[in-house]
Amino acid sequence: MEQLIHSFLTPAPIGILLVIIAISFAVLSKGADMLVDEAVSLSLRWNVPKMIIGATIVSLGTTLPEATVSVFAAVKGNPGLALGNAIGSIIVDTGLILGVAALIGKLAIDKLTINRQGRIQVAAGFLLAIVSLPFLSRGPEGRITQWMGFILLALLIVYIIGSIRWAQQCNVDVDFPGDENQSSLFIQLLKLAIGIALVVFASKVLIPSVEITAVRAGIPQSIIAATLVAFGTSLPELITAVMSVRKGHGELAVGNIVGADILNILFVIGSSAAVTSGGLIVPTEFYKLQIPFMLIILLIFRILAKKNRFLGRREGGVLLGLYLIYLVLNFTFI
Repeated sequence: MEQLIHSFLTPAPIGILLVIIAISFAVLSKGADMLVDEAVSLSLRWNVPKMIIGATIVSLGTTLPEATVSVFAAVKGNPGLALGNAIGSIIVDTGLILGVAALIGKLAIDKLTINRQGRIQVAAGFLLAIVSLPFLSRGPEGRITQWMGFILLALLIVYIIGSIRWAQQCNVDVDFPGDENQSSLFIQLLKLAIGIALVVFASKVLIPSVEITAVRAGIPQSIIAATLVAFGTSLPELITAVMSVRKGHGELAVGNIVGADILNILFVIGSSAAVTSGGLIVPTEFYKLQIPFMLIILLIFRILAKKNRFLGRREGGVLLGLYLIYLVLNFTFI
C-alpha cells in the first residue's frame, strides 16, 4: 500500500500535497479522538485500569505500522531495516512521545499496572539485547534466528493472555460516571477499530506527503531519513498520547507506550524474524548505540515511573533530552 500511495502522491503539485497534509492531520486527530474515547469506555465497561487497555488493545492497533514496515522489509531482504525500525520505535516512543506528552500535561501513573507491565517492558528489552548477541547464532555476527522469532511470538501470546486474565482480576474505582446510554460492546469495538484504522491510514498518507514536499523544498535526503521516516511509524502512538493527555487520560498514554515497547519486541521483531529463514542480522553498529541506548532509556523511564505518582514537565524534559542526545549521537558517534 505504501508504494501505491507514494506513486499517487509523487506527481501531485505542491498545493495538492499541502491540502493532503492538512486533511491527513484532520483525519489523524479525529481517529485518535475516537480511539481514546472508545478505549476509555471499554475500561469503564470492563472495570479495568485504563493503562491496561492502553497497553493491550490500543498498543496492538498503534503498533501495526511498525509491524507492517518491519515484516515487509524482512521479506524483501532488508532485515536491518526491520530490526532498526523496531528498536528505533522503542526509543522514539519512550523518549520523544512520552517526553512531549509529559510536557503538555501530567501523565498519571497507575502503580499496580506499571509495576507489572513495566517489569515486562524492561525484561523484553534485555531479552532482545541477549538474543541479539553473536554467540547465540554461532556466527561472527549477531542474528535473531527464525526459531527465536517463533519463541517471541509465543511469548506475545502468553503476554496477551496474561494481561487479559490479570485485567479480569482488577477491581478499580471508576473516577467518573459512565454513560447510561452506553453503546453495545460490538459498537464500541467497531468504533475502536475504525479509530485505529483512521490513525494508521492517515499516518501512511501523511509521511510520504511530507517527505515529497520536503524533497521539493530542497531538504537533504539524509535529514529526511533521520527524522520523518524514523519517527513516521510511531506517529499513531504520538497522536494517541497527545489526545489522551488533552482529554485528561494520561495513564492511557503511558499504557499505550509501555505496551507498544513490549509489542515492538515480541510482535514486530518476532514476526519479522519468523517470516525469514535466515532470521534478522544484527548490524555491528547496533551494539555501539541502538541496543545500549534502548536499554538506558527503558531503565530511566522505569526509575521515573517508580519514583513518581505522575510524569510531569521535569520527567518529560529528562526523557525528551535523552531522545535528543540519541539523535545527536546518531550523527556523531557512528
